[in-house]
Amino acid sequence: MSTFVIGYYALLIGASCLAAYFKKRQLFLLIFSLTLISFVTGIVGGVGALRFITVAAGLLALAAGVSYAFREFLIIIASDGVAKELRTAPLTAAFGMFVIFTYAIAGIFAPIIAPFGEAEVISSAFAPADENMLLGADQLGRDMFSRLIYGARNTVGLALVATSLAFILGALTGLLAATKGGWFDQLMGRVADVIMSVPSLIFALLMLSIFGTSLFVIVIIVALIYSPRVFRLTRAVAGNVVVMDYIEAAKLRGEGNWYLIRREILPNSTAPLVAEFGLEFCFVFLLIAGLSFLGLGIQPPTADWGSMVRENATLISFGELTPLIPAAAIALLTVSVNFVVDWMLFRSSGLKEV
Repeated sequence: MSTFVIGYYALLIGASCLAAYFKKRQLFLLIFSLTLISFVTGIVGGVGALRFITVAAGLLALAAGVSYAFREFLIIIASDGVAKELRTAPLTAAFGMFVIFTYAIAGIFAPIIAPFGEAEVISSAFAPADENMLLGADQLGRDMFSRLIYGARNTVGLALVATSLAFILGALTGLLAATKGGWFDQLMGRVADVIMSVPSLIFALLMLSIFGTSLFVIVIIVALIYSPRVFRLTRAVAGNVVVMDYIEAAKLRGEGNWYLIRREILPNSTAPLVAEFGLEFCFVFLLIAGLSFLGLGIQPPTADWGSMVRENATLISFGELTPLIPAAAIALLTVSVNFVVDWMLFRSSGLKEV
């Protein structure tokens, strides 16, 4: 038995005993569960599996530490009301906010952060990583790290624009349908049903094949695909508000529909709509990345994470993990946004932690 294995189990057992002695029940369950999992994994996978668990546990601990520090930073710089809400945020939500902040900085300052241009050829095809290229080169000799940074601006930025347009269209029609009712409500509902009855990827592929793959067309088509989902939620939320007594009182005062939407309905529907915006962004982001992977999204030489996976997929056959880095960037942002959305949905539901 190696020194690493002895030290590994001694550390886990010692930490679990200390947690039990100081009556830290949750910490004890976590550490002792890790000990049992490591015992079984060590028998099956040997020292290599234990080293993998050690690295994974270290990364989780690092992520938890960064999340805690970032949450405390936000609490310090935020106003009193926002700081009070942030103190209740779990570490998962703090981690999500940190990742979103990192992606935003990378996208905004991409020309400053990236050492090379997104279409600049600086080396041979599939050149390995060196001191100039942190992630090596792609199939044309372009710096993968620079294209990854520019991809944060292009992929995320396009998804944000498309989501905003879809949200404006869906929320506006949903609020009008709930306020006006009658034939307008029925018409918008049937239009939403028709669009939602077609699978989003098939609808997008069909429309892009007809109208082309320019950025303007992509934004319009993606917004049309996902605006009915926003319409459905907005119509349901606003429908619960328009039957309230203060809405009837405003109507008796002679207030118009726009007043009711701006001053009465929308302020009481903000929380679920903001959470829905995060969910819609994830769907739109994944759809745009999928379209780019299929060759109908953002077109070369513009850097895009979906197309980067497709262009460098041949490296996987040679044991290189470089093509998985843009895929990991897509997955990380999606998971992070969902962490924040889950926390916002929990807050808007009115539930309290025990």
